[in-house]
Amino acid sequence: MTRRPDTDGWKRDELLARAAEAPDALALFATASVRLRRLVPFDAAVWRATDPLTGLIAAPIRVENIDAGGCAAFWTSEADPGTINAFRTLVDARVPAAALRESTGDRPELGPLYDAYLRPRRFGDELRAVLRTAGRPWGSVSLFRDRDRPAFTSADTELVAGLSAPLARRLRGFLRPGEVTVEEVAGTDEATGVLLFDRAGRLISANAQARERIASVAGEDAETTMPMWIATLAAAGTGRVRVRTRAGRWLVCHASRLSGDDPFTVVMIEAAPASEVAAIIVEAYELTGREAEITRLIAGGLGTDEIARRLHISKHTVRDHIKSVLSKVGVTSRGELVAKLFTEHVAPAATAQVSRVRTAS
Repeated sequence: MTRRPDTDGWKRDELLARAAEAPDALALFATASVRLRRLVPFDAAVWRATDPLTGLIAAPIRVENIDAGGCAAFWTSEADPGTINAFRTLVDARVPAAALRESTGDRPELGPLYDAYLRPRRFGDELRAVLRTAGRPWGSVSLFRDRDRPAFTSADTELVAGLSAPLARRLRGFLRPGEVTVEEVAGTDEATGVLLFDRAGRLISANAQARERIASVAGEDAETTMPMWIATLAAAGTGRVRVRTRAGRWLVCHASRLSGDDPFTVVMIEAAPASEVAAIIVEAYELTGREAEITRLIAGGLGTDEIARRLHISKHTVRDHIKSVLSKVGVTSRGELVAKLFTEHVAPAATAQVSRVRTAS
């Protein structure tokens, strides 16, 4: 039986169908948001890609109807042990979505996020979800309603939770690498970017390499606004996140809080080594643990006989695993496999890594 176009089921099916056609993460966020609003009305939203290995915010990010500023307050409250529905807990929760007022018995002020972020922006409720699949978080979304609007319902939460896995699978597909040229490898700049933040998360100083690396991801916006993936690390004082530049290179950013009465936080941005990139790419291709292990041994130059001895399995089993890996990655030889998976360069990312838009509520 065909669903009618005015039913919620039809609208959900259309959302997922359009998401499956999205060419990149920003387009996915845009089309999903427009159609989700027809199912679960909201006044503002933030859609984020995340590092699947750490759960930290990466790029790109789509921000709807929220002015710049406030990231530090949001992520400082997120790091608070008293935070309700923290993203880190939703990653492993039975249901990967939750609404603030529903979770607090209509007392949102019980969570640090309300006074720090929601109240100043006249938001009365937040419905958030982690976009996860196979136990990994590939993105997250926060939906906000103005304080004069009704709270999100359990039905709203259930609907958004049901979108988590299919949207995560689509996000995962965008991390698969493309072709790499010799010129890209030769042009690699290994300089480390360094930023220094005070206890309140304010930027104190940054070297030229840091500004160049941030701009390579965020573009012109980096000149006036600190990207959320940097603000997150500065607020937390610790952590590690991987992001892609517009040219398709991977960067790794890590934070460390210095000791002292008034501790500063240092955030360093470096070119990601192939080993770190490989971990994410292996996730993107849905390789099993054994397939990932064999792929790493292939990258190390081991042949079928040696892999079989190392893993205490038959050569026939090794060949079966290799055949499966080649099929999943879409290559025909071991050489192509290593060139495609174990590299610091991937397909060009979306042209705009951060998108701030105004939409109709």
